[in-house]
Amino acid sequence: MYYNVLAQILLLLGASVVAVALFRRLSLPPVLGYFVVGFALGPHLLGIVDDNQDARFLAEFGVVFLLFTLGLQFSFPRLVAMRRQVLGLGSAQVLLTTLLAAGVAVAAGLSPEVALLLGGAAAMSSTAVVIRELGAQGDINQPHGNNAIGVLLFQDLAVVPFLVLIPLMAGSAEIISTGRVLLAILQGFAAVAAVFLAGRYLMRPLFQEIARGGVGELFTMAALLIALAAAWLTHAVGLSYALGGFLAGMLLGETEYRHQVAGDIRPFRDLLLGLFFITVGMLIDWRVLADNFLIITLLVIGLVLAKAVIIALIARIGGSDSANALRTGLVLAQGGEFGIALVTLGLQREILPADIAQLVLASLVVSMALTPVLIKYNRVIAGLIPNIDAEPKVPGIEEPDVGTEQAASHEHVIICGYGRVGQNIARALEEEGIEFVALDLDPYRVRAAREAGDAVIYGSATRPDMLRAAGVYHATAAVITYREHKQVMRALRILREGRADLPILVRTRDDTHLNDYLNAGATEVVPESLEASLMVMSHLLLLLKVPVRRIQEKVQGIRQRRYGALRKLFRKEFARPIDFDHALREQLRTVVLPPGARAVNRTLGSLQLENSGVLVTALRRDGIVGHQPESGTTLHAGDVLILYGTPENLEHGEELLLQG
Repeated sequence: MYYNVLAQILLLLGASVVAVALFRRLSLPPVLGYFVVGFALGPHLLGIVDDNQDARFLAEFGVVFLLFTLGLQFSFPRLVAMRRQVLGLGSAQVLLTTLLAAGVAVAAGLSPEVALLLGGAAAMSSTAVVIRELGAQGDINQPHGNNAIGVLLFQDLAVVPFLVLIPLMAGSAEIISTGRVLLAILQGFAAVAAVFLAGRYLMRPLFQEIARGGVGELFTMAALLIALAAAWLTHAVGLSYALGGFLAGMLLGETEYRHQVAGDIRPFRDLLLGLFFITVGMLIDWRVLADNFLIITLLVIGLVLAKAVIIALIARIGGSDSANALRTGLVLAQGGEFGIALVTLGLQREILPADIAQLVLASLVVSMALTPVLIKYNRVIAGLIPNIDAEPKVPGIEEPDVGTEQAASHEHVIICGYGRVGQNIARALEEEGIEFVALDLDPYRVRAAREAGDAVIYGSATRPDMLRAAGVYHATAAVITYREHKQVMRALRILREGRADLPILVRTRDDTHLNDYLNAGATEVVPESLEASLMVMSHLLLLLKVPVRRIQEKVQGIRQRRYGALRKLFRKEFARPIDFDHALREQLRTVVLPPGARAVNRTLGSLQLENSGVLVTALRRDGIVGHQPESGTTLHAGDVLILYGTPENLEHGEELLLQG
């Protein structure tokens, strides 16, 4: 028995490696590869792998970890600020889709109970597929991505009433009274409150103690424990596993350990999520598809078109522009895992006839299989609709503003990559009165920087047109801060082709590719690990009372020899990042003040943000940016504040602004 299970796991892993590699080579979403593996090896085609309940249960935790890592990117104040998407857009979508699908089912001759169940199943979208694909494309923080996440969170909550109604529809002997329904709702609120309170007051001290111990596997075990415990608690009171994972991740995301936790969880998430997609692929019965091809095709087309139109209209009414509204509809147009669960329960309780259940299941799964393609090409599809821009611009990102163009038209420094290192370089240049133009591909980071008044362009230094936009012909120097070796080499080549005389400084993590960068045209290369060793050596010699002059000469000598002495002594595996004490993690964050925020109608000084280690670098109001606003400035609803500080201080500062 155990041998058979191991053989099936090995077969699934091997087939997944081949399928995902092939789909990547064909520029198709890897999720489709998992679907194909499940379909081909599952019980309905080759029958090599069994579709058993244990595998499904294990695969469900892939979705838990996916929502957990999504929660790490959120904060409670941000979730409150998204209440329009969650409660407004989400509730309207579930209600209208359920009523429309139920109406069609009643018109087709089905009973009201069956119609209501099918309507609820049609209203659900695939949390797993949508979030994974949006994350892979970097669209989580885009307007249509925010809309999609808000709707998905409401859907996870909305599935609970349907689960409560199923026994009643089946005529179960179990009496479902109003009191029991209210009790279930109260239990759900209690579970959410328990996760929230535990996260608020226990997570940070717990992880501080674990981090102080320095045991890596203990950190990973603690992250797994918190994610699974929250999922168990919410499921125990009738909510979904995934919702508990999201809440735990959101609360842990308010600590300084969220990046480490995300890295520890990612391998478990990706492996189990792949298994989840495989189990969904196993549901596809080719005989049902072949015998009812036309009906299933019409059901899939009808589901996708109806949901896309409904969601797009609601999003448009809710304030989104036409392009983002349509893109939101395309992203959420499919069926989902909770819809499959509702249909399966309806079949088990004999609410749904077996033939109808098979048709609906096949339609939902096929629509999920189409989702990666819809998400990947949602912008292109939106552009095919008349009067909708195929390339909708994100305000303040896609095009250089007047200030950026002015900076690029005369002497300045080009910063390739505006992450932690790039931002620290920019701050130093500002203090010296030296202008700069930065290039970065993170839309959220670029938006925040642009709103702060920084000259940042959305683009990569590996493209000649982007370098021209950054004013490469007027630049006095360039700094490359990319981490990827291929990216650095390509940027060096393009910069050298454009300006053979331009001084180029390359920041790298260690000295592995030092000679490659020098040969490619870098004026100087600064390995973080070797610079850290020079700093440690300098401090040590100072403690040993070596004269400062001799220390300076020694450090200068090593640098002039291009770190040759140290490169012979240390290999790559001994390299360590320079930021030992986490002192250089400051970053920008944009906070929009909604009408109900605590900071509205208060002066900036009265909030005492500086006591939290947060600096307000700029205030944007009615499209006008004011740098270093005075403490007496009164804040208004709709103001955009640009904060600067460490991640944990920024979380606290955002909470002060929004909630107090």
